[in-house]
Amino acid sequence: MEAAIAAARAGIESGQTPFGCAVVLEGRLLAARHNTVWRDGDPTRHAEVIAIGVACRELGSLDLSGATLCATCEPCPMCFSAAHWARVSRVVYGATIADAAAAGFNELAIPAERMNADGGGRVELVAGFMADACRDLFLYWRELGRSLPY
Repeated sequence: MEAAIAAARAGIESGQTPFGCAVVLEGRLLAARHNTVWRDGDPTRHAEVIAIGVACRELGSLDLSGATLCATCEPCPMCFSAAHWARVSRVVYGATIADAAAAGFNELAIPAERMNADGGGRVELVAGFMADACRDLFLYWRELGRSLPY
């Protein structure tokens, strides 16, 4: 999670939004990325989607079985689906969808736990890991004021 938080901070400092993600497999950090929505002019450029793509390229495989995805915020439906399709084994997140919505982001209030259960997913979910540090990213983002929610 520390790599995800560091990626989010770097993103905030470069004018992006307060979200970061890291993908780890067998103790090896495959990717740590932040959102690039504003830089790329693309609302799909979420940290999780970017990190999953980088991790897959690093392994030369679309299968991330055994990998852990650490996200500073609970994955949205798009990001959770990407983790599912990549066969990520575990998703660990800090802040919640409600925290992102409270910061002004246009979130769908569909918890990852519900997506996993309703979709028949097998992803192990760990909620609230380093939650305070992850929520603090929203404060840091507001302080710097270099980007807006979307």
